Amino acid sequence: MLYRVIIAAETVGSTGVSTLSLAQILGVSERNNRRDHITSGVMFLDGWCLHGMEGRRTDVDRLVRRLSEDRRLKNLRILVDKPIAERSFSEAMTLCDDPRRIMAAIHLSDLAEITGYQAEQIVGLKQAA
Repeated sequence: MLYRVIIAAETVGSTGVSTLSLAQILGVSERNNRRDHITSGVMFLDGWCLHGMEGRRTDVDRLVRRLSEDRRLKNLRILVDKPIAERSFSEAMTLCDDPRRIMAAIHLSDLAEITGYQAEQIVGLKQAA
């Protein structure tokens, strides 16, 4: 059985802002996710990160645990944790290239206020793109 977990967290320092930070996060995440058969997507905006992941329960739980211990993130919240029939993410790791457009599409201005429902809307928009 597959599961989808979507988390929101505040980022620390230049996490998700600098090109070097993004390259490091995407490179390591893609390698680890391929190893663990996880597909995922991440969005960074104004000091916040939204990260959706899909895979087997044990693999997703292990990733959430690593993220909760990552010093580049704080105040991590699990917005969605549910079984799914099929994956919405097709790659080991994808980066949202236009977070402001996505946020405008769901009428949300601040990731600090995002709900599970809105996080699922973003996944749906990314899947349709």
